[in-house]
Parts: sequence; C-alpha cells; structure tokens
Amino acid sequence: MNILQNLAGMGDMTEQVIATDFLLAIKSTVRNYAIALSETTTPEVREVLRRHLEVAINTHESMLKYMQDKGYYHVHDPQEQMKVDMKNANNALNLQR
Repeated sequence: MNILQNLAGMGDMTEQVIATDFLLAIKSTVRNYAIALSETTTPEVREVLRRHLEVAINTHESMLKYMQDKGYYHVHDPQEQMKVDMKNANNALNLQR
C-alpha cells in the first residue's frame, strides 16, 4: 500500500477512484468543447476547439480502455458493472466508520 492509499484509507481502491474521476472529468471536457464549438463563429477559434475536442475524445477512449483492461469498468456487461458499483458503494460507506 502506498502513502496515498494509506492516507486516503482506501487501500487498493485509490487507483480505481483516480481513474474514475479522470474519466468523468474527460467526459465533461468533451461536452464543454462540443458546446463551445457549437457556439463559436470565428473559423480560427473553431479549428482550435475542434483539435482540442479530438484530443479529449482520444484521451477518453484511452482512459476507458485502461479502465476496462483493469476490470474497473464493464461497458458490455451490466451485471458485472453492477457488482463493481455495489462493491465501490460499500467501500465508500465503510470509509466513514
């Protein structure tokens, strides 16, 4: 157990929590770039936003694959994802004790 895991009181869960938080942040980034792109009229700004949106989408894809490979996220298996979510919820509840 590393110092971050020890301080957070989460043991091996810390990597999963960080990965999940990052994935959620990237999803938000993709949405925000798409909204900004749809509201921008300057061609130069649109091009910059398009490039940033593409990078964000590629980052999301990489992070999603990483989480799937680690067993943190089960896109095609809702039953298994439900088990992971329930385990995470129970772990979160136990942090308060």
